[in-house]
Amino acid sequence: MKTTTLGSNGPEVGRIGLGLMGISAFYTGAGQDDVGGAETILGALDRGVTLLDTAEMYGPYTNEELLGKTLAESGRRDEVVLATKFGIVRHREDGRGLDGTPENVRQSVEGSLRRLQTDRIDVYYQHRMDPAVPVEETVGALAELVEQGKIRGYGLSEASVATIRRAHAVHPVTAVQTEYSLWTRDPEAELLPALRELGIGFVPYSPLGRGFLTGKIRSVDQLAADDFRRSNPRFEDEALAANLKIVDVIEEIAAHAGATPAQIALAWILAQGEDIVPIPGTRKLARLDENIGAAELTLTDEQVRRLDEVAPAVGDRYADMSSVNR
Repeated sequence: MKTTTLGSNGPEVGRIGLGLMGISAFYTGAGQDDVGGAETILGALDRGVTLLDTAEMYGPYTNEELLGKTLAESGRRDEVVLATKFGIVRHREDGRGLDGTPENVRQSVEGSLRRLQTDRIDVYYQHRMDPAVPVEETVGALAELVEQGKIRGYGLSEASVATIRRAHAVHPVTAVQTEYSLWTRDPEAELLPALRELGIGFVPYSPLGRGFLTGKIRSVDQLAADDFRRSNPRFEDEALAANLKIVDVIEEIAAHAGATPAQIALAWILAQGEDIVPIPGTRKLARLDENIGAAELTLTDEQVRRLDEVAPAVGDRYADMSSVNR
């Protein structure tokens, strides 16, 4: 697979990474096949995927544990640019939802290192910004972890441009995550230009619109009762019907290009810049092969233009948008 550098000072990674959340949490079928999940992780490495993305809240904890066990037993930790996240603590008994305190940073990293069975994390993200804690305090603790060698660099997820600039002034940010795809174009206005100005890598999550842009989801009846997408505004009946128009365009282009809709959606993201490393998630090797095939697909100028012109998605990205773009 082609490689790129994650930002101006980050690690070299495969052009497409792998998001591991769906193996253990939130989506239909999650948490039911650790053996298959491990096979997908190792299959990704065999295919040149190097950026693997997890978080302590995926499970919670079980996704990190699976990744750590898989890498330790295979002896392949050094092949991975390992990214995990801290800061969302809904599973805590005291009910605090977000925690960016230096104390939590130090406590959380020890738990992640233990579960991941490693002595360092390559990119350690703050999963969501804590409005009760100045980002400068959080980043101060992260900078200490860099000095101690426990993390190689840090990132922010769903942070505003103003917050990113404040964080970067304390210690350089390696990468920023937010949702970006053909149905989430918001980062193009302010976020992407700022990241490029500062030399920060961009790692879009949900680059396939939570699976919707593959064309395989036509009704929420296809999803399990506990699937997070059932409560997502973009999957509600009227919104879903409107958003299928985006899929229609993708499917038409895919048919002419001899590709799948997922490959077209990912190829469009890759065409937005060499500094963008999407992390589509999957539990299946066949879907992994499909996704990474997008790295070899070059869209024509006319195909990119048609995709650029698709209507924005109907509905918010989350039922509660209060924790994003902080």
